[in-house]
Amino acid sequence: MTPARLFAAQEATWPPAAKTRLGPVTIREGQGGGQRVSAATVEGPVSEGDITAAEVAMARLGQVPLFMIRPGDEALDEVLDARGYRVVDPVCVLAAPVETVAQEPPPVTAFTVWQPLAIMEEIWDACGIGPARRAVMARSTAPKTAVLGRQSDRPAGAGFAAIHDGLCYVHALAVADSHRRKGTAINMMRALAVWAQDQGASEIVALVTEDNAPARALYASLGLQNVGHYHYRAKEPHKV
Repeated sequence: MTPARLFAAQEATWPPAAKTRLGPVTIREGQGGGQRVSAATVEGPVSEGDITAAEVAMARLGQVPLFMIRPGDEALDEVLDARGYRVVDPVCVLAAPVETVAQEPPPVTAFTVWQPLAIMEEIWDACGIGPARRAVMARSTAPKTAVLGRQSDRPAGAGFAAIHDGLCYVHALAVADSHRRKGTAINMMRALAVWAQDQGASEIVALVTEDNAPARALYASLGLQNVGHYHYRAKEPHKV
């Protein structure tokens, strides 16, 4: 998988509210939906003036200036570092063939559904995935589904997945505190992989910050391997 394919599918499955091109810089309007939908990216050489213009544009949107640094953006990374930007949230892109993960979970432990149920929204809310992030799910035009995880006959987790160019991206996978470390997330991932396989996807992909050791261990147990990386640069430690 090329970086271009990975990032194109990432954006198609978790899209910003709007995009504007300013020279080599793409500005994203996130509307509170998270760093992935709010970060600017750069294609080709960029000048100090381009960065200044991008900062002004992001400020007009009410967003702290934030850039995504992808493979090949080393020059931009150095320029932003010199301007006082700090590294935020290095991210690993993890992936596996769908058939590696696809397996029917135990009965009544996970099922896919679209639209999300009210109980799923309650779980997301409790896990910090509020209406602005759920609005990202709603505006994705890719084939998509949500998944409800159950544990001990009770709602336990929720997640979202969408497919672009054969890649099924898993987003907003969350498990209620009282149901963690009981296999809920594994059951949800397997149910999503079965759905993705039925949709013709070839790979299942998840994003996890480098410092999230429990999530990385979970995905590794399912056979997902590191296939890419990126980080953000912001003028201050920042979570949109």
